[in-house]
Amino acid sequence: MNLIDQIVSQIAHTSLLEWFAVVTGFICIYLAAKQHILNWPISIFSVIAYAVLFYQGKLYGETILQGYFLFTGIYGWYYWVKRKQEHKKPIVRLTGRKMIVAVGAIFVFSILLGLFLHHFTDTDVAYIDGTLASISFVAQFLMTRKVLQNWIMWVVVDILYIPLFMYKEYFLTAILYGVLAVIAWLGYMDWKKTWKADH
Repeated sequence: MNLIDQIVSQIAHTSLLEWFAVVTGFICIYLAAKQHILNWPISIFSVIAYAVLFYQGKLYGETILQGYFLFTGIYGWYYWVKRKQEHKKPIVRLTGRKMIVAVGAIFVFSILLGLFLHHFTDTDVAYIDGTLASISFVAQFLMTRKVLQNWIMWVVVDILYIPLFMYKEYFLTAILYGVLAVIAWLGYMDWKKTWKADH
């Protein structure tokens, strides 16, 4: 069986849980790119489904990340409503210095989470899982604060997730993340246009 046949076969046997996670995940990222506030409540359904799915696949870094996404989903929802009510400019951009801090945080989180997963879990992708979860952790925080550069981080991490999910045989999720990388880029361009208009 060649790779294409294998992928088609795996998609045909994809669980209802993964289908639900994929569909709600796609919808929430699309709505986030369009700055639609409903992305936050929909994301809550997606992260719960993915938390179960990733735990079953021994992707513990991603499982922990879903708990964080759940918290930031509630926080982001509140923060976006608050900024809208206060009529503040919705999108901000990090300075070079703050971007260095963000990248430094990713580096530190990657090492710490990778070490934790390597020593305390039975995962076979500890450092990869830890690194991708750390990039996602920072990108999600920046999204809740409506920081423009969150989308650049999402483009990078979505592309890097694809081989990991293929390795874990989450082929439908791998395809989703390829699509999400495109949406993230379009989201960046859309938010950048809005940011320039506001400034």
